[in-house]
Amino acid sequence: MATDYDAPRKTDEDTDSIQALQERVPDKMSGVVDVDDADNPGFELAGQDLADLDLDVVVLPPQADEFTCVSCFLVKHRSQLDHEVKLGPVCKECAS
Repeated sequence: MATDYDAPRKTDEDTDSIQALQERVPDKMSGVVDVDDADNPGFELAGQDLADLDLDVVVLPPQADEFTCVSCFLVKHRSQLDHEVKLGPVCKECAS
């Protein structure tokens, strides 16, 4: 039997009354905001000056099975190598 995936689907939730739906929606006028700073430790405001912030980043040296494409400058695995030109290796995405 063929199924029409574009047809609207009816479920048990579709038969709820308007009162039941209104009970599920929180009151927009309530002044209580449930915000826990532990849930968002990295929350930053736009425009905040982060110039004095030190970041700890581990930089790995190039691996033996990797190359840097001279066209897109991305580090790719050797399986993505298409060909080499005078300047260096070119990946399959840039070669197409």
